[in-house]
Amino acid sequence: MKHRNIQEKIENDFAYHSPKGDQTARYEQLRNKAKEFALLIVELTPESLEQEQALQLLNLATMSANASIARNE
Repeated sequence: MKHRNIQEKIENDFAYHSPKGDQTARYEQLRNKAKEFALLIVELTPESLEQEQALQLLNLATMSANASIARNE
C-alpha cells in the first residue's frame, strides 16, 4: 500500500478525488458491467434475502473498484 500511515490513508479515503484522464469512462464501464450482472442475478434467481445480498455485494464491489481508481491513481 502506498500510504505511510493510517492518518494519511484516512485523509485519502475521505477526500474528494476529481476524475482525471480516462477514469470517468472506466467508472462507467465498471457500472455498466455490474448492472448487466445485476440484471442477470434478478433474472436467474428467486426474489429472496440471498438475491438482495448478492445485489448489495455487487454494488459494494462496484463502488470499491471505482474507489480504487479514484484513491490510488
